[in-house]
Amino acid sequence: MPSTPPAGALATACRFSRYLQRLLLARPALAEEVGAQLDTPVDRATLEAWLAEEPLTEDNLKPALRRFKQRAYARIATRDLACSAPLAEVVDSISLVAELAVAEALRVLHQGLAARYGEPRAAGGDAQTLIVVGMGKLGGRELNVSSDIDLIFIYPEDGDTDGSRSISNFEFFTRLGKQLIAAIGEITGDGQVFRVDMRLRPNGDSGPLVCSFDMLENYLVTQGREWERYAWIKARPLTGERHEELEAIRRPFVFRKYLDFGTINAMRELHAQIRREVAKKDMADNVKLGPGGIREIEFIAQVFQLIRGGRDSSLQIKPTLPVLKLLADKSQLSRDAEAELASAYVFLRRLEHRLQFLDDAQTQNLPGKPEDRELVAQAMGFGTFEAMAMELDDHRQNVARHFEAVFADPNEKDHALDRVWHGAGDDNHALELLRLGFKDTAGVCARLAGIRAGSRYQQLADSARGRFDALVPRLVEAAATLPDPDAALSRGLDLLEAISRRAAYLALLQQYPQALVKVAQIVGSSSWAASYLNRHPVLLDELLDARLLDSAPDWPAFRAHLGRQLDEVEPDTERQMDLLREAHHAQVFRLLTQDLSGLLTVERLADHLSELADIMVDQALSHAWRKLLKRHVETPRFAVVSYGKLGGKELGYASDLDLVFLFDDPDPEAAQVYAKLATRLNTWLSAQTAAGQLFETDLRLRPNGEAGLVVSSMASFHKYQLESAWLWEHQALTRARFTAGDPAVGAAFEGIRCEVLRQKRDLAKLREEVLAMRQKMVDAHGGKSGLFDLKHDPGGLIDVEFVVQYLVLGHAWQYDELTGNKGNIALLAMAAERSLIPADLAEAVRNAYREYRRLQHGLRLNNQPGRVDPAAVATMAAAVRALWKHVFDID
Repeated sequence: MPSTPPAGALATACRFSRYLQRLLLARPALAEEVGAQLDTPVDRATLEAWLAEEPLTEDNLKPALRRFKQRAYARIATRDLACSAPLAEVVDSISLVAELAVAEALRVLHQGLAARYGEPRAAGGDAQTLIVVGMGKLGGRELNVSSDIDLIFIYPEDGDTDGSRSISNFEFFTRLGKQLIAAIGEITGDGQVFRVDMRLRPNGDSGPLVCSFDMLENYLVTQGREWERYAWIKARPLTGERHEELEAIRRPFVFRKYLDFGTINAMRELHAQIRREVAKKDMADNVKLGPGGIREIEFIAQVFQLIRGGRDSSLQIKPTLPVLKLLADKSQLSRDAEAELASAYVFLRRLEHRLQFLDDAQTQNLPGKPEDRELVAQAMGFGTFEAMAMELDDHRQNVARHFEAVFADPNEKDHALDRVWHGAGDDNHALELLRLGFKDTAGVCARLAGIRAGSRYQQLADSARGRFDALVPRLVEAAATLPDPDAALSRGLDLLEAISRRAAYLALLQQYPQALVKVAQIVGSSSWAASYLNRHPVLLDELLDARLLDSAPDWPAFRAHLGRQLDEVEPDTERQMDLLREAHHAQVFRLLTQDLSGLLTVERLADHLSELADIMVDQALSHAWRKLLKRHVETPRFAVVSYGKLGGKELGYASDLDLVFLFDDPDPEAAQVYAKLATRLNTWLSAQTAAGQLFETDLRLRPNGEAGLVVSSMASFHKYQLESAWLWEHQALTRARFTAGDPAVGAAFEGIRCEVLRQKRDLAKLREEVLAMRQKMVDAHGGKSGLFDLKHDPGGLIDVEFVVQYLVLGHAWQYDELTGNKGNIALLAMAAERSLIPADLAEAVRNAYREYRRLQHGLRLNNQPGRVDPAAVATMAAAVRALWKHVFDID
């Protein structure tokens, strides 16, 4: 609806607000001021200037604050009803009015009480001030134009006032609180500033009016209820000091460290109580509490905050619309849901204001009188009430639909397989399992009966046992649809038992049946994935992301986001190390789900896992360096070089990292400083924390192996490689690359690597040494069973790797490009293009290498050794052996 020209704005506003009309008739000068300043929003500077016009005392405080409120209300209402102010401006302006009125009243009243009793002081002598906490919409800066204000009064410490008529701090602040309530909420001949509601304080109306930090913390820890967590989400201190200490009490009460899916049940029950109250009072026309109303939108936003806010601090914000947007950004809500909920919220809040503007009444009910209904509809920009009601119904239906999607109880009805679980041990149910496709029905029945009789299940809390009971039949059903239902169910039951004492995870799977189905699919496909989930059940949350299978990783964005997360918790080393592990586990799990769904080749998966590892090493290095007390430069002249699987970008899920640490720094103390850095970095990467382990690391490829220094200078590394390194160390260099740290040091390493690899060598001697090394490996690992070992047996993966390494070491002096770290498949093609090996044989071995890696990967996903029937790979093994004989000139 377009804004009304200034000339008609006052008339329009008065037509839609009888209260405003009466106010302006009583105060003509106010009407003139509003008309002259209609184009200017009511901001903090304006309000503070108004308060400064008249020095406030205890004598004039009440009338002055009421005139202040009326002055602000007149302009806010006129701008809103003339469609000159967006919702965000209206709610922020009226919230500022309340905030400044409270602060100014408290200042004046505190001075008066302190003059009589002295300043309240803690035992240590520090002066104390009252912290007035704004709750609800005031806390969120979303106040209604005719709202009451929910307040809680808190003071830091007990003690006494320092005056001649000393009283306790508790008594001082109780008196101050009562005076403040009267100054703001008492109805006088000038009306009131705001109605004041103190019922959200600890113990409500039966509790003391004020409480100290200690009293508040003790109450929240021992008696705080679920609905109070919801109430404290938007809590915001409006006055006083020591807000950080108050926040340290509030935050852990509201936001749990873990994913708190159990809160859905609690908020569902709270909403059910509200619905019953609405139905009892026939409040279907209430746009706040009725079906599809404002409260349901707030519940949707806040339940996600309660669930995730402890692990994601960005969700600890207060205003509703930014929360909805953030939830969509984080894929907790769809973009369509966010758009519909935000549109409904703006519509309903604007409607709520127009209902209240009529007579400055705290109402959210549609009016009963036809003429008032028409006025409200016109104030909303509609020609008739019926037209407005149609749009209102659309919004409320959208809200109710989204609310139901979030809060519906998926286990409201009994499950058809409940009898299989509750009657576990009864042979009659074996037939039911057989019908579902299970093979070892006796074993399944015995397993279910064993769980029910076991101490772990028997000792569960009633609520947790109820969730467990609801999940098992649904897991049986999900497993029955899979190719190997017995394995899927067995592994799924392992997981349920592992998380049975973690109520939040049971609640997640109970609330989101689709997540349980995905769990069955994942654990049914891979025993390694099942054990990974058992070790890191927090990853169950990832199953709720609709993009899990659709989106390729955005590694630059991930790197930036992880960096911000780590910076936010600086200098908490323990939390940073946990964050690294949690982020890594989550990304590995996302790749795992895509892998099991057939969306990634082994090569593409290895690329992703390698880039992920590079990011982790880089972030760990950056933050480990910050922790060193003795740093002689801002940025370390230090590099991490990766060898082996990470160096060759062939990393697997459980691969360790072969790392070498180098520095290039002339400072006399550089070696000592970087040795400490290397040791600390290794701890960041390999230490076990509450979140698990990031990587197993292997530092033995450094110069002189385990006997060598943990970090090497570039000069010593160069000298070692040219004068002392064994051939196998040069073979390892073919798969080495710079991973993290100073790019200049990385470039220097690459220069040394290329120099070493491009040395002209005696091919006969090289051939002899490579063959001898390979024979040692065959003797140690090959031919241990009647099966073909994909990695170690002749004709397997290591043969391919040794061929490529020989070709690089023997011919890179002629062909510089062979030193490129491009992987074995690409290097075989490059060697064929340069006629070093036959093209047809190169192509056959390239395909064999791919297939070997695919087979090996599949076996590892089910924790099986990398061995297969020799007949299944005979053709590929023959091709590898043929290339081996050709390259090493073996008859």
